[in-house]
Amino acid sequence: LYPFPSKNKPRAIAISKSPMKIDDISSPELHDDLRNQLCSQIESSIKDIEKHVPATAALPDSFSTYLRRTLSQLNSLSPFPNSLKLHIWKLSYRLWNACVDLSNSNAAGIQKHHEEHAKLRQVSADLLFLAADVSGIPSPAFKSVSFFYKTGLIWHDLRKFELANYCFEKASDLLTKVDITNVSEYEEKKLLLDLNIARSRTAWEVSDRNLAIALLSRSKNVLFAFADNYKSLANQYLMFGKAMLSKNEVSGVNEALKLMNEALELCERGLTVVKRTGETLALKELRSKTLRFLGASHLQRDEFESVLKCVKVLRDGEKDQHPSLSVLAMKAWLGLGRFGEAEKELRGMVVDKGIPEGVWVSAVESYFQVVGAAGAPAVKGVFLGLLGRCHVSADAAIRVVNKVIGDPAGGGEEARLRAKVVSDLVSDDRILTLLNGDDASKERTAMHALLWNCAAEHFRSKDLQTSADIFEKSMLYVPSNIESRNLRAKGFRVLCLCYMGLSQLDRAQEYINEAEKLEPNIASAFLKFKIYLQKNECDGAITQVQALPSCLDFTTEFLSLAAHEAIACHCLPVAVSSLSLLLNFYSTGKQMPTTEVVVFRTLVTILAQDPQNDSDILKQMKRAHSRLREMSAGNFFGKGEIGRRERNWFSVNAWNSGVKTGQENQYAICAEFFRLASEFYGASNDEEKEGNHVMVCKSLIMTVSAIISDEKLKTNTLLENEVKEAISLLDRAGKMLMSSSTEYDKLEAIIEPNFLFVYTWCAFDLHSRLDDTGSQQLLLIKRFANSKCCNPKHLLQIAIDASQGPSSNHEVAIFALSTCLSTLLALPSPDYASVALIVRKLVSLRSIHGIDTNDDATMETYKQAYRIMVGLKEGEYPVEEAKWLSMTAWNRAAVPVRMGHMDEAKRWMSMGLELANKVPGMQTYRSCMEDFIAGFEQKLSGA
Repeated sequence: LYPFPSKNKPRAIAISKSPMKIDDISSPELHDDLRNQLCSQIESSIKDIEKHVPATAALPDSFSTYLRRTLSQLNSLSPFPNSLKLHIWKLSYRLWNACVDLSNSNAAGIQKHHEEHAKLRQVSADLLFLAADVSGIPSPAFKSVSFFYKTGLIWHDLRKFELANYCFEKASDLLTKVDITNVSEYEEKKLLLDLNIARSRTAWEVSDRNLAIALLSRSKNVLFAFADNYKSLANQYLMFGKAMLSKNEVSGVNEALKLMNEALELCERGLTVVKRTGETLALKELRSKTLRFLGASHLQRDEFESVLKCVKVLRDGEKDQHPSLSVLAMKAWLGLGRFGEAEKELRGMVVDKGIPEGVWVSAVESYFQVVGAAGAPAVKGVFLGLLGRCHVSADAAIRVVNKVIGDPAGGGEEARLRAKVVSDLVSDDRILTLLNGDDASKERTAMHALLWNCAAEHFRSKDLQTSADIFEKSMLYVPSNIESRNLRAKGFRVLCLCYMGLSQLDRAQEYINEAEKLEPNIASAFLKFKIYLQKNECDGAITQVQALPSCLDFTTEFLSLAAHEAIACHCLPVAVSSLSLLLNFYSTGKQMPTTEVVVFRTLVTILAQDPQNDSDILKQMKRAHSRLREMSAGNFFGKGEIGRRERNWFSVNAWNSGVKTGQENQYAICAEFFRLASEFYGASNDEEKEGNHVMVCKSLIMTVSAIISDEKLKTNTLLENEVKEAISLLDRAGKMLMSSSTEYDKLEAIIEPNFLFVYTWCAFDLHSRLDDTGSQQLLLIKRFANSKCCNPKHLLQIAIDASQGPSSNHEVAIFALSTCLSTLLALPSPDYASVALIVRKLVSLRSIHGIDTNDDATMETYKQAYRIMVGLKEGEYPVEEAKWLSMTAWNRAAVPVRMGHMDEAKRWMSMGLELANKVPGMQTYRSCMEDFIAGFEQKLSGA
């Protein structure tokens, strides 16, 4: 059984399951029954096909499958009697006609339907082939050839080239065996020509070009004197030539020329053979077409003279010239470099009203492509001439403008020349009128986009003047309605940018004012700000910056950008204003362009460029410290290495600002900076604090030192609470030092000796202002003096300060001077100038604080000075100081003399004389002293 899934499918043949003998199979009666059954099945299937409605469902492939299988079974039962052949013949024609009806149905556009239809046609042709030798029908084999030929054409259209070639070859073989007694010679030759052309097309499609050309050459023998034959064959040569020409290959162009020459030769032969007017017209038309394509082939091979010859032949032989001739001639003249002739051809198109718009637009594009910018004026003239001659579509105008624009990327003189022509072209009233209607809104938008992109490219190439010109022309194609106000505002803004770049700031301001009227937004406000900057109007720029947050589409990025612009214009007050305003938004929770610490850092850096901004820097530093306390160090500075670097930056800058202001004697600001430095250094995690505590300690010490220095500079007196606050700062520093080292001598490894001295000096100074702190002061100085980091100069300074002022402490002063003197004398090369100064200070202190002439300590000081001078070279001990010691020791004898203490007086006079003996240049004094002592002793003896 041969089952079918549908009820409309052919019925199956029931075959007996009983064993069949060989004699039964070869019996003629059984063969007839099988043939009849198979023919009945074929007829049943054809009926189903005839009943099929393709509009409701696609043609199922079961029809063709079943029919091919049945046909194969039927073919195995040949030969057939003539009656059966006649029946098969009729079935074939019924199936063919059914296929014709299907091809005319609404399902003809379905690919699957096409293929199934071709299969059924193939079955019909194969059926007819079984009965090709039937008697009683004129030329049955010729009709079979026709079926195979037409089926092959269908397969070719479906691009099933193997099946098409099978059909064509089958038809060709049959045609050679056809009895032509009942067929006209014209029909036979016509079919043979068609078969050869069809086979040639199929061979061409499968790239068997040699066979394709051979088949066309073979067809030349069956042309006879029929115009259609010449036309068909010549047209096929032309088609092959066009296909080769389209590949744009050198070898392809050469082959195309050969094929087109064959086509032209066939046309010429046909015209000599055919005499009827109607037939010659068709051949002449094909000849002209072939000549045009020959001209195109020569043009592709740069054979420009040959192109002109083709054009000349065509122009001489035709009344109504084809529009392409002017284009071919123009391109040939261009190829020969004769631009004047090419321009004549181009301008001739303006006069010829028969040339379609697309042709002359293409010619304009080709001309401009070769001539380039030099041909722009001619193109403009031609186009405007065409506008005056006939109606030019908006699309053509856009194409021409697009071609004249070319590729403006990169700029250059050629791009500027093109832009100049475009500017003149699009501003012409006729072009504006052409694109002004409501029905040209799409083209008007396209023209605006074309000009905008051109201007944008010139803008990128820094050709701002050309860019501004084209942007202005593009505004001509923006309607003045409400819907286009945003687009107009955008145009005004970009024009503002152009004229800003050209430094035409007044004109730029006019444009941005217009843009702001149409669309008040942040972009317009920011451009106004930039204009103020470029005009160097800082006050106007600051006012504009403060107005930015009032815009509806304001974002904080614009304040950051404003600061960058101001820095680039060296307008630092505007940058400071922008960043200060930006800092106000960090507490609001808005999305910010950068971290707050970066803004503070940038702001301080900008302020630091002016040495007079110390107070403003201090203000921003305090502001940053306030935010630090609110946010915590991790949130303000950031985490990890970035946070550490930011904290160090603020710490170091606060320290450096403190040093700078201290050197400038601005001690009040200096103290603030050092105090901030201590806070920034201290704002770290536990691991980092261990490394920063030294800097915190130094900053605190310098803070107190600056406070005391400011007091002395302004001759003010610190209040008691201020003194206590300063002491508390020093106590913090002291605790940090002691936490690092339990032994005072080891502090030198932690902190520099100078800072330890400042710490000691400040502590001494502050404690001297409080009551009952004398012993504490002495203990402090003793600890410092006993440390390894003690410096004699530091001790001398402390001694001098302790010996002066209302809060002087002579006990501390004497201790410091004595220790300092011992330290200096212990050195390998003592500084005797400092030694002399210390000796003088010791003598003076003991005299000032009421020590009488019997003071052994004072005498010991003089004796110590004498012992120091013993053994020194002349002048090594300062001479003036030595004279002062000698004279003061001598003069100290005056009081004891008046009081009658002669022994004491003699002792002081002896000391003065001994010292005078060590001082060069005191010979006269020495003689007088000796004489006085001798007389004094005589007087004492006489008494």
